[in-house]
Amino acid sequence: MSRPLSDQERRRQISVRGLAGPENVGELKRSFNRHLHFTLVKDRNVATPRDYYQALAHTVRDHLVGRWLRTQQFYYERDPKRIYYLSLEFYMGRTLQNTMVNLGLQSSCDEAMYQLGLDMEELQEIEEDAGLGNGGLGRLAACFLDSMATLGLAAYGYGIRYEFGIFNQKISGGWQVEEADDWLRYGNAWEKARPEYTIPVHFYGRVEHGPDGARWIETQVVLALPYDTPVPGYRNNTVNTMRLWSARAPCDFNLKDFNVGGYVQAVLDRNLAENISRVLYPNDNFFEGKELRLKQEYFVVAATLHDIVRRFKSAKFGSRDPVRTSFESFPDKVAIQLNDTHPSLAIPELMRILVDEEKLSWDKAWAITVRTCAYTNHTVLPEALERWPVRLLETLLPRHLEIIYEINQRFLDRVYAAFPGDHERLRRMSLVEEGAVKRVNMAHLCIVGAHAVNGVAQIHSDILKNSVFKDFYDLEPEKFQNKTNGITPRRWLLLCNPGLADVIAQRIGEDFVSDLDQLQKLRGFVDDESFIRDVAAVKQENKVKFAAFLEREYGVRVNPASLFDVQVKRIHEYKRQLLNCLHVITLYNRIRKDPNKAIVPRTVMIGGKAAPGYHMAKMIIKLVTSIGDVVNHDPAVGDRLRVLFLENYRVSLAEKVIPAADLSEQISTAGTEASGTGNMKFMVNGALTIGTMDGANVEMAEEAGEENLFIFGMRVPDVEELDRKGYCARDYYERLPELRQAVDQLSSGFFSPRQPDLFRDIVSMLLNHDRFKVFADYEAYVKCQERVSDLYKNPREWTRTVIRNVAAAGKFSSDRTIAQYAREIWGVEPSRERIPAPDEPRE
Repeated sequence: MSRPLSDQERRRQISVRGLAGPENVGELKRSFNRHLHFTLVKDRNVATPRDYYQALAHTVRDHLVGRWLRTQQFYYERDPKRIYYLSLEFYMGRTLQNTMVNLGLQSSCDEAMYQLGLDMEELQEIEEDAGLGNGGLGRLAACFLDSMATLGLAAYGYGIRYEFGIFNQKISGGWQVEEADDWLRYGNAWEKARPEYTIPVHFYGRVEHGPDGARWIETQVVLALPYDTPVPGYRNNTVNTMRLWSARAPCDFNLKDFNVGGYVQAVLDRNLAENISRVLYPNDNFFEGKELRLKQEYFVVAATLHDIVRRFKSAKFGSRDPVRTSFESFPDKVAIQLNDTHPSLAIPELMRILVDEEKLSWDKAWAITVRTCAYTNHTVLPEALERWPVRLLETLLPRHLEIIYEINQRFLDRVYAAFPGDHERLRRMSLVEEGAVKRVNMAHLCIVGAHAVNGVAQIHSDILKNSVFKDFYDLEPEKFQNKTNGITPRRWLLLCNPGLADVIAQRIGEDFVSDLDQLQKLRGFVDDESFIRDVAAVKQENKVKFAAFLEREYGVRVNPASLFDVQVKRIHEYKRQLLNCLHVITLYNRIRKDPNKAIVPRTVMIGGKAAPGYHMAKMIIKLVTSIGDVVNHDPAVGDRLRVLFLENYRVSLAEKVIPAADLSEQISTAGTEASGTGNMKFMVNGALTIGTMDGANVEMAEEAGEENLFIFGMRVPDVEELDRKGYCARDYYERLPELRQAVDQLSSGFFSPRQPDLFRDIVSMLLNHDRFKVFADYEAYVKCQERVSDLYKNPREWTRTVIRNVAAAGKFSSDRTIAQYAREIWGVEPSRERIPAPDEPRE
């Protein structure tokens, strides 16, 4: 078999990457050598690979700067409505290659590095992931920034510059071990500190009411120092800004307080203030009511709103003098999108600014606030909903609690007027929950304080309207919308799968990169033998490359001819990695029972992080590694079944494994996964989906035709019916011999011979209190997996099904999602207009 082309060699063959002009290459080499010399103060004799990466990063960054300045200038002149995307997570991954792709510099940079005797792929591997997110919610924010820039929106991402992002996961003795992610250790070439825009943020203190209204006094101050990262659109010369805040203690911190143990201790205590931006909370779909987390949420909101108001007031570029004095036009110039409830304090904070500082009447301030804010809900799991204790808010943010009480009182008056005498409804809808601990329901605050509320897939938005927020929908149905999630095709197709991007571009041209609906044209090639061959060849090449990566990095050998069956996502009971495990055990038992039967060889890969405090999720990881230890060392199995746990799943690993996958596992209990976005990445990269009718799987099946996905299991009505009836796991255990065998093996210690009761917690949960009904879908899942194997035996039909899926993936571009947010929530029109490049004359 001939050696597969490297991504680098392929990029030189085709044009999706932009052409490497000799003058461009020469200029890049000069710039690279200049940065090595002047920025890094090294020469080629002593430079390390990391120095070369840094020099290249600065060289590429230089190409952003002119466009960045010009974009901001353009916004000041046009004064468009500005979009502020507030999120506590931005899961950006690596920046270098994405910047080269979006600026059309990739071929030139490849050639320049080649001429300098450097390996581009090696340099790219040196960059740390910016892991400032947990999973879907944070990665969605990153995709949205890419699409907002590509659609020419004057948009800003606002968040926290965590010193430590999501932990690095090590597997030791089969268990997850967390290590701190010191991602800034070697500096970050892509950020620019902006100390001149530092903003004071207040905590604690008390409220004084006087004739001039409320004053929040005797507060503790923490400074918010902004760091800006450029966000380039796809070849349109637009470069937007992601601004992340870092916490700093003020110079006089603890020094004005003469009873402190002295000067040195006071300086050491600055850490307490600066801890606010120290670390990302590693919980996905789980609320942990910690004071530091509430401080983080208010910190980002207060600094951001101060910035928004400052920018609204100054109209001319570079001017910091207030120009606008009336706030009437604020909602016409500002849109604030709340990514889940984490930035929900933006609502009372904006009210505080308008009422207490700008002296607007309550009613005017409230009308402005509602017209400005919009809220995206990301989950229906009750344990994920933020409900902050009143006592905590009272201490940390006394004025905000007063404002929340006032919002609640006025809201409940409205509800009572609409539903007189319905006291039970008042109790359900109140922002303040009475109970052993009084709490503020932040989702209710968001719904009341926003003009639009959206779910992230059609089925999820329907569940919000029909159950979770039904009372609010009954009152204001016009607020509720759906915005099905999407992914950026730049990172998730062009960057991570150049081979597939090429064979697509050869057939339908290159415009699909910024108009993914054009993939529909591939339906015309579903019977084209050369296209079928090319698509299959690209997949095989990606598998060989990933297999080589696994062997190089982990010393694991896999059979690239086997079916790559992949489930990568956060480890959570609702995502049902356990269902996957039961299938693997069943396959293993079938091989042992009939060793001579021909079966389709599989490599099952499961990856993802468990929240450090989530015991069951950590047990699930141990189970996967334990099954692997048994299966992978059983000579009767050979290379027909391999089970791998992919360590430290993150954006940069997703970019490698997704293009190599044959089968994408999307098997959550119907009604629990709000949307999912990994499902979309696999679809556009030519994997087939096995999944339940949950989240965006429903719309994927709608777009591609249900017959082109492997759909199995209960639908939402079936789950509800089973809840009414009462789910009895033992019934399935008694009725299904293969399930019973697998569960008994877990109980008896077959997969943990040294510690036979190791998995008793898992077995007991599955049998006695499984909220996610794993056994109820087991039989249908195993049968569906047999259909997968049958189709895989027919490579031509498998690949034709792949083509139908890729051709149907256009809807799942985040460009479509953002265009809908823009038109239907923010009231702005997307534009593919190119801003003139820095070297082009301006009109």
